[in-house]
Amino acid sequence: MENYRSQSPFSRFCLLPLIVVFTLQMDLSAQTSEKDADAAFIRKIYDRALTDGRCYPWLEHLSLRIGHRLSGSAGAEKAVQWTRSMLDTLALDSVWLQPVMVPHWVRGDAEQVRVSGSKKYGTFNLNALALGGSVGTPAGGVSAEVVEVKSWDELDKLNERGLRGKIVFYNRPMDPTKIRTFEAYGGSVDQRAYGASRAAKYGAVAVLVRSMTLRLDDFPHTGSLRYDSTFTLIPAAAISTMAAEKLSQVLKEEGKVTVFMKMNCQTLPDAPSYNVIGEIRGSERPGDVILVGGHLDSWDAGHGAHDDGAGCMQSMDVLRIFKRLGYRPRHTIRCVLFMNEENGLRGGKKYAEEAERKGEFHLAAIESDAGGFTPRGFSFDGDEAVFGKFFEKVSAYEPLLEPYGLKLTKGGSGADIGPLKGMKGLLSGYSPDSQRYFDLHHSADDTFDKVNKRELELGTASMAALVYLLDKYGL
Repeated sequence: MENYRSQSPFSRFCLLPLIVVFTLQMDLSAQTSEKDADAAFIRKIYDRALTDGRCYPWLEHLSLRIGHRLSGSAGAEKAVQWTRSMLDTLALDSVWLQPVMVPHWVRGDAEQVRVSGSKKYGTFNLNALALGGSVGTPAGGVSAEVVEVKSWDELDKLNERGLRGKIVFYNRPMDPTKIRTFEAYGGSVDQRAYGASRAAKYGAVAVLVRSMTLRLDDFPHTGSLRYDSTFTLIPAAAISTMAAEKLSQVLKEEGKVTVFMKMNCQTLPDAPSYNVIGEIRGSERPGDVILVGGHLDSWDAGHGAHDDGAGCMQSMDVLRIFKRLGYRPRHTIRCVLFMNEENGLRGGKKYAEEAERKGEFHLAAIESDAGGFTPRGFSFDGDEAVFGKFFEKVSAYEPLLEPYGLKLTKGGSGADIGPLKGMKGLLSGYSPDSQRYFDLHHSADDTFDKVNKRELELGTASMAALVYLLDKYGL
């Protein structure tokens, strides 16, 4: 038989295209085989999460045995110790507590907020919760005429002449036309965050804020405020949407309404607490970290089940599933339960400081802090210098995730992982269906019975699937 060297130039020329075609076919076959392997492993992740998940019973214990976990509280400390003990049972490579000093605000006795002396309705209560970080009222309470505003322009036009000695009532609802409810929240939450100081600038003595929810109900929704120390610190409370509607109606009918407020909240000295951390060490690139996490603290009105017990338990279960499947990651996979997201972000800031001090690189960080509802996908963010390149690569994963209803989009990530942005890794926020989230957010209605087991487990699987792809292919 003739060998290749003995063939004519023309024969060799004819053979080259066949070699190229054969090589391309081999490459395509390898790629198809690799995709099949990825799809099969992702299927194993989902099967494990849906038949052997622990996130739901863990969340039951956290919600019903420990309860709310405001920074500095006994509940927060119990949650730290219990989650550490659970991570210790997973045979991880490392589990530790990262110390952090946190704000310690306490609500005190139940708020008293009521309309007094209405001509038509007499005296009636307004369901209310003090905003986190608010000062209390004087011992005898505050009683003053109420002025309703729906925009900053209205507030500024009234200025000191119309607001001195009054209680400002911010009544700008979340926009129901926004399909993305987080966009509606973002369009209204400024009045809760900054309303007290902007009213105090004009001499107001207190503030009431319509709760941040699209639902009409009688659950007031708390949340943090941000005082400007330039102005007097005045008490601020959220009232339920039903109470806001009623107060607005009485103002329209009668023109002048007096409200009495008594709040016993106060800020105590900072208290010691911890971020809770566990990890599986990477076999090839242990210095590169892929983080999954949520915030362990919660407001003091409900169980903090969706916000953010769900995200914490999902993150813990991601590591457990990898251990159960015998998966050896290339990069270090780390679960972080951050402390103090709700009223200070001290845990997220401390974690980033320590990571920088240790010279760690966070290849990717995924935060679950949007509730335990049906998975819809992930949004991504990052430093401008590298984000476009990273997102293009991650977008190639979408065909493997689409069978599970997941879409990958550009957008935000999460408050706790935000301080890691300077490391120039990829930041991601887990995005479940958001339509019911603000029905419960920061209210006494955020309880364990509002969590669906299957939806929660699907979220765990979705996060684990993305971690697997990031770990295998990197950025």
